[in-house]
Amino acid sequence: MSSVEEAIEYLTSKYNFSQKVGIILGSGLDVFNQSILFSIDYREIPNMPLSTVPGHRGRLDVVRVEDTSVIIMRGRYHLYEGYSSKDVVFPIEVLKGLGVDILAITNASGGINEAYVPGDIMLIKDHINLTGENPLVGGPNFVDMKNAYSHRLREQLKEIGKEVGIELKEGVYVGVKGPTYETPAEIRFFRTIGGDAVGMSTVLEVIKARSLGIEVVGISSITNVHKDELSSVTHEEVLEMGKKISKKLEILLKEWIRRGIRR
Repeated sequence: MSSVEEAIEYLTSKYNFSQKVGIILGSGLDVFNQSILFSIDYREIPNMPLSTVPGHRGRLDVVRVEDTSVIIMRGRYHLYEGYSSKDVVFPIEVLKGLGVDILAITNASGGINEAYVPGDIMLIKDHINLTGENPLVGGPNFVDMKNAYSHRLREQLKEIGKEVGIELKEGVYVGVKGPTYETPAEIRFFRTIGGDAVGMSTVLEVIKARSLGIEVVGISSITNVHKDELSSVTHEEVLEMGKKISKKLEILLKEWIRRGIRR
């Protein structure tokens, strides 16, 4: 039995999973706390790495959203914590094994696009992987990434955003390894190659999800914007802005799920 199979067997012995929709929450993001049906700490799940970064609870929840139950991973793992790319995508394999075939991956990111302001929500339309890692090394190979961030799901969210009065940006996410925040020269470079936001997560998870046939929508919360060489950022500020953005994010995701993420 593989480490993933062991984790899945343990979870299914604790709860009758039937969810098709999953959500991974990024730094400081917190939604659907009022309707938890089942909850288990990562430390209780066999072979599951532990979240070490503030703002990542390290807990798997099943929540009720309208008439739909959804799996939420409250916390993720990062390369900068010392984890391998295989560790980083372990939760993706677990979610797939539990039946998830639609996944909303969220993150906190820094704005590169100078039209952005802190508090914006950006739908990811594509990414640039500058982590130097790929979780598919060794197989499977040659996964098509042209529609990695589902156009279908993005269109649904854009439509809902207009109806509920939440403005959504749409842009390219640059994934870096971290843990340092970016230098001004790096930001200029990222802007030159077409980046709109930058962060230290997401890209490896999306690559793995697509290799497993999971349809993905990516959502970046813009917690700060790199506009000049003297501006600074702290993790505490990222977490605080994440809390504010969470309110809008929950409204958006709740309506999306309520409508049944129609096929």
